[in-house]
Amino acid sequence: MNWSPLFLSLQVAVLAMIVSLVLGTAIATLLVWRRLPVPDLFDAIFSAPLVLPPTVLGYYLLVALGSDSAIGRAFERLTGSTIVFSFTGAVIAAAVGSLPLVIRSARLGLESVEPNLVAAARTLGAGRRRVFFTVVLPLAMPGVIAGGMLGFARALGDYGITQMVAGSRINGTSTASIYVMDALYANRESDARTMALVTTVVGITMLFFANRLSRRLRHDRD
Repeated sequence: MNWSPLFLSLQVAVLAMIVSLVLGTAIATLLVWRRLPVPDLFDAIFSAPLVLPPTVLGYYLLVALGSDSAIGRAFERLTGSTIVFSFTGAVIAAAVGSLPLVIRSARLGLESVEPNLVAAARTLGAGRRRVFFTVVLPLAMPGVIAGGMLGFARALGDYGITQMVAGSRINGTSTASIYVMDALYANRESDARTMALVTTVVGITMLFFANRLSRRLRHDRD
């Protein structure tokens, strides 16, 4: 049994979780605490990866990050390597797929913060930035952490977007989800079953703790 695909998937999932956690929390903050024009439209745009086919998302990323794009050319000039068909591309693909889950969970956490506490901190002279980092974010942390766990679980199991953007191999190794498919095609059912079970256990464990945090958050709101 080759465990390299699992280790690769864990690396991608951890980095994708960090990226989606930072971006997701920032976006959730904008949706909750800023008066954005047409907020429902912005919410729909950020939630689109939940309903769009992976091939469509992969196509958009290829257009936006490929060698013919401004971002792709700038990245290649700076690093000497491309974004697509690389480890970086796999991380970005997994982060995009998991971003809506992080946003929704972080938004729930931010909405659970009592506005009177924010108003009291502002009355005492704290600026917006200080209020956010010392009052709002700590109180919303269960939702943010739950979002990170959901993002990790989603990134760990990503298949379609990752394959389109990063290819079936990254430095000669496939991710766990692609490995399962390759093992089935090669009639290595035992390897496919073992990898599938391991990733299932990891994913369910993360969802279990995310659900417990979300339940705690709902209880605090009530």
